[in-house]
Amino acid sequence: MKEQPLRTTVIGSYPFPGWLLHASENLDAFGSNDIAEAQNDAVTAALSDQLSSGLDVVTDGEQTRFDFNLSFYGYLEGISLEGESPRKFGPPAHDQRGKHEITGELLAPRGLGAVEEFERLKNIAGPLLEGRETPLVLKASVPGPFTLSGRLLPNEQYPDRYAITEALLPIVQKELEGLVAAGCQELTVDEPSMSCYAYNSDTKRFVDIFNRTVEAVVGKTRLSTHLCFGNFKGHAVGYRRIAPMLPDFLDFSVDEIHVEMANREFAEIDRIAEIAERMDVAVGIVDVKSYYVETPEDVLDRVKLCLKHAPAERLSFAPDCGLSQTARWAAKRKLSNMVEGVRRARRELGL
Repeated sequence: MKEQPLRTTVIGSYPFPGWLLHASENLDAFGSNDIAEAQNDAVTAALSDQLSSGLDVVTDGEQTRFDFNLSFYGYLEGISLEGESPRKFGPPAHDQRGKHEITGELLAPRGLGAVEEFERLKNIAGPLLEGRETPLVLKASVPGPFTLSGRLLPNEQYPDRYAITEALLPIVQKELEGLVAAGCQELTVDEPSMSCYAYNSDTKRFVDIFNRTVEAVVGKTRLSTHLCFGNFKGHAVGYRRIAPMLPDFLDFSVDEIHVEMANREFAEIDRIAEIAERMDVAVGIVDVKSYYVETPEDVLDRVKLCLKHAPAERLSFAPDCGLSQTARWAAKRKLSNMVEGVRRARRELGL
């Protein structure tokens, strides 16, 4: 159980500054030191926005994953990176993301880059946190092997998605161990593919995959998982129901499960009671797909709704998903209002 009742947190990603997007499209114009400076500046901006909102848990905003060769697939050997979108016209959505061909044994001799990201976050956060009276948690997020397998095409060596997942599992596991060794206080293993496909898949097999992935770090960091229904270009991709995940997903070896609620108008909110019996539950309380900016009063009402189903000591609050697909101005206002609404709830409860 966490130390802070009704704490405020984020999933991982945060909007990129406009200049970072421009830089990522023109990397040839920059030297290696220029790129490193841009990465540091972007993390500083993302962290500053989160700190100004008053969050209890912050991340680096995944700012350095702005180009494919700095992303997880860029660290994998044995694949040929897909170069063009399979669909270039019509409304932007998930089917515009292609898949990478597997050309050899899947390896990641340099790791997946998440440890270096966390070290950067620690270095940048240190001076910003000097003199701070209230504690702050630095959090890292890594995709789980099943989700990571989704953009790789099976071949003779890896004949299906599960075979690819098994090959990626030790790679992700090693990255998690590296993060814990680097002092990561809180670690989220993102497995949205498991939540999207729970309705037509073997959920017990998902649990087995997940638990083998995290077994080496259980009890060594605050471990959570993020379960959502997709948010590429502001669109969901999966069957948006929690019911198919339960009760099996309650066997995940985690301290906290995050569930998407605001975008679904708090459908199935009563199901958080089942989660809270076994672990903490982080409720997605602001909608990252909508440009309606929730007021503190909205957030307060939603916190009260959650408290009807789970005790304060089990609850955390976050956006529905990462904020990378939301405009920065909206993300800043949503986070600030989320924190203020939760603070009002704490005051009313005397916490």
